[in-house]
Amino acid sequence: MATQIYEGSRPRYEGHATLEMHGMAPIPVDERYGRLHRVFTVWFTPNLVPAGFFIGTLATSSFVGVGFSLGVVAIVVGTVVGGLLVSVLGTFGPKSGAGQIPLARLSFGKSVVLPGILQWMSTIAWDAINAIFGAEAVHILIHVPFWIGLLIVLAMQGVLGLFGYEMMHVFQKWMSIVLGAMFVVVTVKVVSVGNFHAAATAHGSSLAGGFILMTTIAASFVVSWGAYASDYSRYMKPETSRVSLFLLTLAGVSLSSIWLEILGLAAASVVVSSTSGGIQHLMGGGVLGGMALVAIWIGTVSVNAMNDYSGSLALQAAGARVRRPYVAVVVTALAFGLTMWLDTGNLTTKFEEVLLFITYWVPPFAAIQMVHWWRQRGHVDAAKIMDFRSLAPGWEALTALLVGFGAAVPFMDTTLFIGPASSGWLHGGDIAFFVGFVVGGGLYAVIRAIESKSARDVSPATSVLHTIDPVSVVAVPSDA
Repeated sequence: MATQIYEGSRPRYEGHATLEMHGMAPIPVDERYGRLHRVFTVWFTPNLVPAGFFIGTLATSSFVGVGFSLGVVAIVVGTVVGGLLVSVLGTFGPKSGAGQIPLARLSFGKSVVLPGILQWMSTIAWDAINAIFGAEAVHILIHVPFWIGLLIVLAMQGVLGLFGYEMMHVFQKWMSIVLGAMFVVVTVKVVSVGNFHAAATAHGSSLAGGFILMTTIAASFVVSWGAYASDYSRYMKPETSRVSLFLLTLAGVSLSSIWLEILGLAAASVVVSSTSGGIQHLMGGGVLGGMALVAIWIGTVSVNAMNDYSGSLALQAAGARVRRPYVAVVVTALAFGLTMWLDTGNLTTKFEEVLLFITYWVPPFAAIQMVHWWRQRGHVDAAKIMDFRSLAPGWEALTALLVGFGAAVPFMDTTLFIGPASSGWLHGGDIAFFVGFVVGGGLYAVIRAIESKSARDVSPATSVLHTIDPVSVVAVPSDA
């Protein structure tokens, strides 16, 4: 059967050390497992990376200039808002048994090719952003050329991504303790040398614009996880508490991000460069500097393994008939070239360019998935994602995504492009995420309501949660 390429061996219990050949096929209900606390650690650990630290330093840069106090507020607000999006989408996993982009086949139909490829490309970009710090840490620690350090990092994350879901949950659980302890040491150092009273360098309307921009930059660090969210809850049982899952996801993704970004903000005036070497120098070198570099190395492997895993599911959802582990290896390999490019020229400028551009599409995409889920009251038939040929064209979702993105363009502010609304009304502020979310989700809701002549698609009384193996019903045509 053609869809068997998306199935294969999979973990059956916590700690099951098996190579996960299983791809985007929904996980059968009778094979679900996993305790709730794992949701917290799988989202807490991957944000303990230098990318978060250096996002914090941007608050005092010349193009933001909000100072320490307002910078903290922007970081907290942006992170929590972005975390809310991730947390809502994460609750779709136990009910559907499907990953985030694969689940989008229900709303996007065949047009899922676009978000699938966008997500696949985004994971490569995130790999590169993180790997540049990890590779430099290895380079400094064991005195090898940068490109060899990069190969070491990519190889380690590739192996973890290859083994898949369960091994990543186990790795993130233990590394939450290890990395947490290491960054406590970094925190103690930053408290002793950091500047917690930096004044704003922007004033008036420019200060307001800078605050809005910093809020969006902080949100961008976690918003991108929205396209991954249910990938790491799809093995959980359907009866898993949605409220608990939501809260643990929000806590995991927010606490670590806010922690690292505030550390970066406090250390902005004393860190010598936006690099792993800068953090080592901040720690005073020696044993403490070495510990910081090890933490960077481990953190890079942790976050990038998740990129590789989710990238493989996204490309399958886009229609690629390739085994999941093989796609994960391809993602890892392509990240090598992009990382080498990021390592040349002005990293701060490139960092902002990549960070924002790879996330602008996520809010309208997430809004469309939320509207679809709401219309179905969460009673979706995930088995329908299996056969690409039976999917509807999906013009409604595609139109909403493109219009939502287009509506956001005037409100964008990056080093490559500044929209007229951003440069004019917002004085350099960026609210593109919020505009895209509202317009994309709102338009999709209107289109579907007109089509169906109803605010909802199904009645809870007639909806059932499918409990059979999805492969056995792949011939059912999609009407999503």
